[in-house]
Amino acid sequence: MEDKIKRVYIPMTETGFYILFCLQTEMHGYNIIQKVSSMTNGDIQIGAGTMYGSLSKMEKDGLIQFTKEEGKRKSYIITDLGKKILDIEIKRIERLYKNSQGVSK
Repeated sequence: MEDKIKRVYIPMTETGFYILFCLQTEMHGYNIIQKVSSMTNGDIQIGAGTMYGSLSKMEKDGLIQFTKEEGKRKSYIITDLGKKILDIEIKRIERLYKNSQGVSK
């Protein structure tokens, strides 16, 4: 994996995380916006500009790939590189959570 890509994406923004997480299944941007809103009970609302800018950058960096276009909607899916980045981030979040449980309150 390119170290540059890892430096750019780890740690991930919540938006980046949710986009990659959702793209484990083929989707288009509007689907992702709806799914993230549903998954977070509306706490995270990804705007169209943020979504399409992120998709463009992730595609350029090789984390996702374009699969098809239906009307104006382009669908994407995560690549092997994207899966590696997502896995690193999930492990990082799990470590943060685990370590937070050991702190006395």
